[in-house]
Parts: sequence; C-alpha cells; structure tokens
Amino acid sequence: MDARPLSDESARAAAALTGAAASLCVGDLFADQVALRPDAIALQAGDRHWTYAEMDARVNRLCHLLASRGVVRGERVAILSENRPEYAELLMAAARLGAIVACLNWRQSAEELTHCLALVGPRVALVSPRFASQAPLLRAAGVGSLLTLGDALDQTLLAMPVHAPPDAGVQPEDGLYILYTSGTTGKPKAALISHRALLARGAVGTMDRGVRRGSHFIAWPPMFHMASADNLMVTLIGGGKVIVVDGLQIDALCDAAQNEADIGWFVLMPGMVERFLDEARRRGLQPRPVDSVGCMADLVPRHQIAEVTRLFNAPFRNSFGSTETGPAPASAGRIAVGVPPDDLAKTQSALCRVRLVDEDGHDVRPGEPGELLLRSPTLFSGYWGMPEATAEAFAGGWFHTGDVFVRQPDGLLRFVDRRKYLIKSGGENIYPAEIEQLLLASPRIMDAAVVRKPDPKWGEVPVAFVARVDPSLSAEDVLALCRGRIAGYKVPREVRFMAHDDMPRSTTGKVMRHLLEERLGQETA
Repeated sequence: MDARPLSDESARAAAALTGAAASLCVGDLFADQVALRPDAIALQAGDRHWTYAEMDARVNRLCHLLASRGVVRGERVAILSENRPEYAELLMAAARLGAIVACLNWRQSAEELTHCLALVGPRVALVSPRFASQAPLLRAAGVGSLLTLGDALDQTLLAMPVHAPPDAGVQPEDGLYILYTSGTTGKPKAALISHRALLARGAVGTMDRGVRRGSHFIAWPPMFHMASADNLMVTLIGGGKVIVVDGLQIDALCDAAQNEADIGWFVLMPGMVERFLDEARRRGLQPRPVDSVGCMADLVPRHQIAEVTRLFNAPFRNSFGSTETGPAPASAGRIAVGVPPDDLAKTQSALCRVRLVDEDGHDVRPGEPGELLLRSPTLFSGYWGMPEATAEAFAGGWFHTGDVFVRQPDGLLRFVDRRKYLIKSGGENIYPAEIEQLLLASPRIMDAAVVRKPDPKWGEVPVAFVARVDPSLSAEDVLALCRGRIAGYKVPREVRFMAHDDMPRSTTGKVMRHLLEERLGQETA
C-alpha cells in the first residue's frame, strides 16, 4: 500500500485537531465565567440585577426558543430595541447558536430600516414595546417570526429548557452580530463582526490599556453601536459587570460615577461632555476611580478634556477606530490629567499594521498625508449582501479606511480628515478637521464644524458653524484664531453661530456635516 495517501490523511487529521483546539469563541469564554463566578453580577439595570448563573439560564432558554423558530448556525436574528438587559442576552444566545444578530438602528427612517432588513433577511426579530409600531414594517420586510420583549416573552422563556443547547460547532470566523454604518454618504451598509474580531478587539483593548479584565462597563451608548456592543461583550467574557442604561441619562451616569466601583472605561462621547460636567459641578460630584474616560479627542473642546480628566483623575482616551476596525488603528494613546492638549496625534494600536498611501495606492513619505490602510485581526468580515463594496474596501488585501493621516517624525499618526470629505477650493484641498481642531482649542468655543459651500469663483469654500461658550465671541474673533496658523485659502469665508444642542449629531456624537450643508443650501435657495 502506498504510504503517501496515509501520510496526507494523517496530516489532514492532525490539521483538524489543531484547528479544533484553536477554535475559541465568545460563547466558550462566557461559559467559563459562569463556571468560575456564578454568583457574581453579570447584568445590572436600575435596581435589578442578574448573576452570571441567572443570565446563563436566561440565555439558554432564549437559545431553545430561537431554535424552535428555525434559527440555526448562520441564521440572522434582528433586534429593534432601546438598551435593555435582553439585548445583551440575545447577543450571547446568538454566540452559542452561531446565529448573527442584526442590531437595527431605531433612529433610522422606515425606508432605511426596510433597506437594512432586506440586506440581511432575518428569520426572527425581537422588538421592544417602545418600537412595537414598527411591527408591520418588519413583517412587510419578510421577517417570519416576531417576538416582543417584556413580560410576555419572559413567560414564554420560563417554559423553555434551562440546560445549554447542543454544540452548534461555532467557528471563530462565524458572524456574531451586524452593526450598520451611518450611511451619511449613501445607504447604510451591514458590517459583519465575527467571533474572531470580537476576541481580537478585547485583546487589543487590554494590550493598549483600554480594557482591564474584570472591570465593569456602563452600557449607555445605543447597543446598535460598537461602543456598547463590543464593550459589553468583552466585559461579559472577562467576568465584569455590565450596567445597562437606557441611552444618554446624565443623572444615571453621575450616579454611576459616584457609586460604582471598578469601572474601567467611563464612556463620554463628544457633544455630551459639557452636559455631564454641568451636572457634576451642580452636584459637587466626586467620582470613584476609573481607568480612563472619554474618546475621540479630536471632536472634544480642549478645555473640556482638561476638566473632565481632573474630575475623574484619569487620562482621556485619545482614540481612533471605527465599526469596521474596532479600536484599531490608533487608540493606544492617552491624554494626561488636567492637560488641554496641543497635539492630538494618535498612538498606533497593538496587533495591527498600517500603511499610508496616495490616490494611486503608493506609500507616501513620512510627513505627507495619505489614506490609512489596515491589517488586523480586529477587522470586520465585510459588508453583508454587498460583495462589490466589500471587494472595494479590501482591495489589495488591506482594509481601506477612507481616513487620511500623516505619520509624524515621532511615529505618531496625526488625523487629517475623511478622504471623501474634501473642500476643493480653487484647486486646493482643504481638510475641515484641520480648521476644526484650531477652533476647538479655544476655551471660548464649545463646538465647531466646518463644511463646504458652493462658490461661483472658487468652486467651494469653507464655512464654520460654531457653538459659543462666550456670548461675546464674534465672527472676526473666530477668523482670528485661524489667520496666520493655516493657509489663507483655508480660513472660513463665513462663520455661523448656533446653539450647541442644535448641532445635528450621529449616535457617536459626531456632527453630521451633510445636514449643515443642507441648511446652507436651504438658506441659499
């Protein structure tokens, strides 16, 4: 008998064994925490809480219920809900079944929701009573089975088996959940996050000192957003407690800051820092220790960074990531306590490789702006139902972020702006973020956004929208902050003042420039 086929067969068997040994997934790590700390609190919402053992039982029952509705490995389950403990339970149930949760954005229009459902074709949808009016839309989109969160579902779950479901053979590259991109430049895309990506995101957070294993997390950002989805799952597989808050509630956040021990990252998004500080001043708040606070420093006024870090006596997270990339490519940096930073350059994250390239895909020299390309295990697995968009995003075997950076001599990465949001003025490229950072450095300015406006002579010119701290701040004062520090063609041609709360924002606190552009267009019309 020829020995070669036997050798090949043995090699294949060995490869299968080593592959199985490396196939660690989210559900496995949660099961370990249940065994290690069954009486520790896993979920907390208001005055209610669930231990790891209690959450495990609810997750198992939900697995059996979903399986009874035809949900198997690879099947999609949609959820349209505000932040609730059941949201976290569904994510963990999907991890055990190998199913994929489509986290619908309840802020979207009916047309957008219909598009998002059509992309992923969910078999089952869970809807909270708050959004029960959307049930006809879900049915029209072809969802076969609807479950309403709350008392009725709880009663149904009690009739389900409490033991763990059969092993579904989940693999690291299997999808875990789908998060939808904002769609500010087109229809939303469905970004698929795998078990591998989630575990890598947790590992990078730990290596970059962003997530301490066993620390607690306040899940107040919408759970359809990575800030909550990623971090609540990383917390649960690390043995920490997830404190569920129904959206931005300043009182609840202040209460947690004052009363909760062992918070790791205290999330404060751009656009809401001043509101938190106002309430903290009113209360005379003395927060308990946290590891770090805040995120996306480029979008936060510098004096707010200094004040909030003094309040917590904790550094500010100088982060840069995305739904598609997680904390990579550049979230390892921290801003020291009490410092209004002059330089917001980013520190490259662990477990990633970065290239900066020009429009032709050639690497740029240090000091030159280029689009950031990324390789990392934190990356998503592509856009569900959009193979062309996926192929474009991963052209050449690198993920094209669409973000322009400059590599400084010290190795740090300075963010310039989105590649696709350029102001082309008289043949020159203007990156709005460069102007915004100058304005946000002033303690007289609470927020600022620069957008493009059509111009008959120059094609486009920059216009600044500014929210004032100092009511006496004039348009000339704003322009004086720019003159002499940037080229003359970059200085805004107009300054529009508006109330801070009137700035249109995404769920991450970013000002939505396209809506400000629409306002300019309406005024011109």
